[in-house]
Amino acid sequence: MGQNLRTIDWNVTTMGRNLRTINSNNPFWMFQYLYSHYDSFSFADRIYFALACIQVIYYPPLAAVGVTVNLLTIVILSRGKCGLSKCVTHYLVAMAAADLLVVIFDLILRQIPIVYWGQFRFLWSIPVCNIHAVLLFAATDCSVWFTVTFTFDRFVAICCQNLKTKYCTERTAAVVLGTVSVVICLKNITCFFMFTGRYLLSNQPWFCAVPVLVIFSRVWAVIELLHYILTPGVPFVLILLLNVFTVRYILVASRARRRLRGHSSGESPRDPEMESRRKSIILLFVISGNFILFWALFMVYFIWKRMWVLGFYSVILPRFLLELGFMLQLMSCCTNTCIYAVTQIKFREQLKNVVKYPFTVIIKFIK
Repeated sequence: MGQNLRTIDWNVTTMGRNLRTINSNNPFWMFQYLYSHYDSFSFADRIYFALACIQVIYYPPLAAVGVTVNLLTIVILSRGKCGLSKCVTHYLVAMAAADLLVVIFDLILRQIPIVYWGQFRFLWSIPVCNIHAVLLFAATDCSVWFTVTFTFDRFVAICCQNLKTKYCTERTAAVVLGTVSVVICLKNITCFFMFTGRYLLSNQPWFCAVPVLVIFSRVWAVIELLHYILTPGVPFVLILLLNVFTVRYILVASRARRRLRGHSSGESPRDPEMESRRKSIILLFVISGNFILFWALFMVYFIWKRMWVLGFYSVILPRFLLELGFMLQLMSCCTNTCIYAVTQIKFREQLKNVVKYPFTVIIKFIK
């Protein structure tokens, strides 16, 4: 029964690949196929093919937006005119750079070739998929763990006043980011030996061809589970705990501070320190919430999928959840610029100046 269920689940992708061979040079064949066979599909298959149709027109614009906004973020933050400390700027620039690499290695070089399968068949003759996998997973891990390091830095800055002067510095940020990057690169070297160099042009469940011994090996299963537990399982827990501790500290400190200022002045005057903390915590919570919201489905599906292949049967998750998980995860790499623009006034001003700059130069040149 378990084998039959696995076969049914895998047949969705097999069916998709077979259909694409009919008219593989037309990336919009899926729209016509969904329209002509809609009544014969189950509810889950309808959603799956609907998402496949959406991806055709969703991924290219998302890639263009992702590259543009992350480059703008790196340029704006690197100028140091957003009113943020150098320590915070280091973390935000690193997060934007990691998101940019994810957009390149995952969205542009992985998801778009999978969606536009007919136009990227030449990748079958380029045996570099395992190298691509190492770079992709390393960039993804950096994007996730840089968010964790930023969250921990804000936790120390707000809740650990004695440690703040030593830890929340530009040098410490550089050391932490560099150390995390090196460890992540070493961790993901295993992907080179786990995958082969041949592309599958499919998300079922890997985009590289994998030897049969690796698929059903418990040793490699443990390594892969550890990979998904470390990214993004452990970051989920750490971010939630750090945010809970930070909120608790702020609530207690705010009550005490309001009582002291109320007794000393007889009123509730404007408190610059609390306003600064409020802005910092809003930025922290929005970034953390954005990460948790967009990554949750992706993490749950991949852990479930690996356990299912190894014979640990549970609830059957429909295939379309994986595609939706990819779409949400990749969107998270393009949203931080919007978060900064909404929460940081000076960032908005710098963004406007950068956008206006080319037009200003053109007008001056014309005059």
